Formats: sequence, structure tokens, C-alpha cells
Amino acid sequence: MPVKSNAGETMAWSESVDTVLANKEGLAAFRIFLKSEFSEENVEFWLACEDFKKTKSSTKIASKAQKIYSDFIQADAPKEINIDFHTKNDISENISEPTLSCFDAAQRSIYSLMAKDSFPRFLRSEVYKELVKKHQDRNQKRWLPFL
Repeated sequence: MPVKSNAGETMAWSESVDTVLANKEGLAAFRIFLKSEFSEENVEFWLACEDFKKTKSSTKIASKAQKIYSDFIQADAPKEINIDFHTKNDISENISEPTLSCFDAAQRSIYSLMAKDSFPRFLRSEVYKELVKKHQDRNQKRWLPFL
């Protein structure tokens, strides 16, 4: 998956996980990193929740909620996320009548996990370092065309 961005954006990613999640190329790089750590389900769940919260149709709310639940929440889900028992239990008890906020607690928990755990490791990873170096080299060549 090619990742393109400019040096300024790449450096700005270090400011917060929000900056990475809001940038298409940053998100792609973060996903590559999470995949290497076998924790890509966290960002996939977070993205699914962001999409879910924009749902307008009540029939789509029910079907999307069920899909998120079966993919990420229920026991032995194919991409089961690591959330506490009470949050999981609350979702399970209310999934039959989902609301647009039914995954908020779980999403906050996963966001916090990514921000405090995965993101700092991402900034120290070769994936991130190589991107920064590539963009710095590209910028240098732009200013020094004779190189």
C-alpha cells in the first residue's frame, strides 16, 4: 500500500494520534504498523464506529450495529477487541436496540489504548522513521536539484 504525504504532514503526525487518524496516508502507515503488531482490529473498530455514528437510516443503524458487534465485540469475534467485561456486557445487553452512541465507551477505550500504547510505539517504529526520512530526502532534493 503506497503511502504518500509531505514531510511537514509526516512530522505533524507525531503530535497526536488524532493527526494520524485524520490523515489518509498517516492512517495507512499506522494500519501497516498495527498489522505488524497483530492489533489492526483496534483501528478497524475505531473506523467502523466513526462510520457508524454518521448513519442516518434506522434500519442501517441496526444492521451496522450488528455487524460491528459480530466482527469486534461478541465472544470469539473474528477481530475481537480487548475491552473490559462491563463495557462488553453493556453492549451485548443493548445490541437488540442499538443507538448511535452504543459503542462510544468501547470506542473511547480502544482510542485510549491506541493513543497511550500503540501510537508511541508507532512513532519509534521503522515504518514511521522510514517515512520521515523519505520525506526529508525528497524535500532536500527539491531544494538541491543537483544532488
